[in-house]
Amino acid sequence: MWKTLFKVFVLSVVLSVPVQAGYERNQAVPVQKVLYGQVESVRNITRQQLVEDKHNGWRTFGGALLGGIVGHQFGSGHGRDVATVLGAIVGAGVGNNQGSDSYYRQSYLVEMMVRQEDQTRVMIIQDKDPNMVFNVGDEVRVVYLQGGVRVDKAM
Repeated sequence: MWKTLFKVFVLSVVLSVPVQAGYERNQAVPVQKVLYGQVESVRNITRQQLVEDKHNGWRTFGGALLGGIVGHQFGSGHGRDVATVLGAIVGAGVGNNQGSDSYYRQSYLVEMMVRQEDQTRVMIIQDKDPNMVFNVGDEVRVVYLQGGVRVDKAM
């Protein structure tokens, strides 16, 4: 019985760990090259992402724990062990189904066509920063990072 509860606990902890991005905007990362250019087109777009409830694992664990406690109140000997395990399984199922919420998170992005100083054109999509609004004709720098590209206003 304890092995089952332990497995449910470990699974719920693993599922509740948040995933972090590779780096933050204000974090120092190695730059491969920087090219300057001019914005030819700008389009604001949105992306919807389905987000699952991160607390669902804790509900499953809590349901299994309560179900095991309630099941342990019935029977004696091996019958009590069976009732405890069945209570934990039923409790985990109820906890897992109880309030399994998901919702859509909307992200705001900006899509830009940039003609670089070497006359190549690149299309870049990045997170929209309300403090850095891009317009057609803006002078920008295209920063090529390890694993990505970022556009900022030229200084």
